[in-house]
Amino acid sequence: MNYWLMKSEPESYGITHLQNDNQTIWDGVRNYQARNFMRQMQPGDLAFFYHSNTNPPGIVGLMRVVKTDIADPSQFDSTSEYYDSKSTPENPRWQTVLVEFVKSFSQPISLTILKEKFSADELLLVKQGNRLSVIPVADVVAQKILAMTGS
Repeated sequence: MNYWLMKSEPESYGITHLQNDNQTIWDGVRNYQARNFMRQMQPGDLAFFYHSNTNPPGIVGLMRVVKTDIADPSQFDSTSEYYDSKSTPENPRWQTVLVEFVKSFSQPISLTILKEKFSADELLLVKQGNRLSVIPVADVVAQKILAMTGS
């Protein structure tokens, strides 16, 4: 099993949305490196749900990858902000994954705390200038984060 961190703005789609829906596809990723990370995901992998563009940003819960290698439907929707005219159903450029809710953390782990606990070499999230919405998390780092939540 691998660990990941996936970012979303809570007003767009937050942990409470996932809890209510139970499952969702993680659509709209339009960065090749983040997409490539999603291509590496396997069913059963766990991902930390990170609220970005909020005060304070931080890890708020945990989700599980249920299904991989799904063509992101938003790339084919000409009314979507994530539409990609160069992508076709026969040759999609953007893949996504189906995730399911595992748990919300009683106390979010803020970016400030993560920067205090981890170096940029340990956790890509705290690297200056990192804006990726999907990143891998090393097992040792994931275990430390889980311990911080009491999980």
